[in-house]
Amino acid sequence: MGELLNSGLLNIASLMISLVVLLVGLVIWFFVNRASSRTNEQIELLEALLDQQKRQNALLRRLCEANEPEDKDAPKDAVVEENKDEDDFIRLVAER
Repeated sequence: MGELLNSGLLNIASLMISLVVLLVGLVIWFFVNRASSRTNEQIELLEALLDQQKRQNALLRRLCEANEPEDKDAPKDAVVEENKDEDDFIRLVAER
């Protein structure tokens, strides 16, 4: 009779350990899956933002080119050097 009682307790303990491991595995899977889906949503939003920024930059370039003065007598070297100084400053600012 004692052998039946001991083997029954071992079966119940084995079953409880299996259920606890299964429960822990499901909880871990839930949080990993949740983090993965949030990451995918954030990536999609960042890609949409990048596309919108590219369109805004293209529009800004067209607007700047349309509003450029058509003064052909002005020296171009001064403008190029001024743009070079601005580019050097921009390179110091970290991109986002």
